[in-house]
Amino acid sequence: MPLLNKVGPALSGGSRGDTASPSLARLRSALTLFFALDGFLFAGWVVRIPAIKQQTGASAGDLGLALLGVSAGAVVTMTLTGRLCRRYGSHPVTVAAAVLLSLSLTLPPLTRSPLALGLVLLLFGAAYGGINVAMNSAAVDLVAALRRPVMPSFHAAFSLGGMLGAGLGGLVAGSLSPTAHLIGLTVAGLLLTAAAGPVLLRHPSPAPPESLPARTAGARPAGSRRTVLLFGVIALCTAYGEGALADWGALHLAQDLHAHPGVAAAGYSFFALAMTAGRLSGTALLERLGQTRTLVAGGVTAAAGMLLGALAPTVWAALLGFAVTGLGLANIFPVAVARAGALAGPGGVAAASTLGYGGMLLGPPAIGFLADWFSLPVALTTVAVLAAGAAVMGYASRGARVPVGH
Repeated sequence: MPLLNKVGPALSGGSRGDTASPSLARLRSALTLFFALDGFLFAGWVVRIPAIKQQTGASAGDLGLALLGVSAGAVVTMTLTGRLCRRYGSHPVTVAAAVLLSLSLTLPPLTRSPLALGLVLLLFGAAYGGINVAMNSAAVDLVAALRRPVMPSFHAAFSLGGMLGAGLGGLVAGSLSPTAHLIGLTVAGLLLTAAAGPVLLRHPSPAPPESLPARTAGARPAGSRRTVLLFGVIALCTAYGEGALADWGALHLAQDLHAHPGVAAAGYSFFALAMTAGRLSGTALLERLGQTRTLVAGGVTAAAGMLLGALAPTVWAALLGFAVTGLGLANIFPVAVARAGALAGPGGVAAASTLGYGGMLLGPPAIGFLADWFSLPVALTTVAVLAAGAAVMGYASRGARVPVGH
């Protein structure tokens, strides 16, 4: 069974790869900070969704429709980000999207209707979609140059940022207005971008976008496209769960289980902490088990955890379920995106990322509509269904091989 991203010699050659090590280390640190910043800002927004819902007077269905603005903005941007990365490089696009994402956080607390909220979330979604495709493209290039399956470490930073953002949100939820909180996050985002951005802007990607497709051109392109699509659907199924818990987890704890606002806001922290722990051990797990067993075990674990999280009668049992879900989902998305990139280069990254983050962003509106038709706990069980489906597809991908040169 092949290991994920078991790459060959560094793209720049043996001796040059050694001299480039300090530069690669700086790039890895800066890129890790951007992943953490993305998770921090996103979590800071989602833990204030209950307050924004009350402020705008939205029903569950209205809120789901407003959240569709995030999805629409992100999907449109994701289809363009690959071209922008090819023209300007993934590093400048990452920095620009981080600035836009930080600034867009100031807008939701200014709205007073579901329609206005949906419109401003278009901008937030555009920035969120752009930074995620650009960051993942940059990360796959760096993984190839480092010659180790370290993609989970970048996503661990995203989860750690999400945990910190949600934890901070839980602490200030009862004492700080959404406006003051989100403006503070904007300032923090701009400061961190100013600190890490110059590193990305000074160093080009270690793997030129044109080099990877050239190496894969002769490796059954039709089969590769089908396999990339398979990994994209796996990413979609699991990112659906991440988006659902981010946007609806706190509301489920507060509304259905009557948790204190601080405890409800901390629900995403339990999920993010478990996901962070799983991703920090992801490289060792992949080197030991290989990608197929990692995908299957993760999907099964997440399905069991989400059934507990959605249907448990007590707050602490639901929190346990959230944590088990996070542990199960931890490495599936980074494995799927990195595997697609290894098979088809930046095009594979863009396709898998678009499908994956599309699942993360389309999941919350779907949960909202299902909650209106049935109930929120029943709607959340769809996360378990899709996680189980990801496990089945992960097993089906066992015959996929990374082309020579990766």
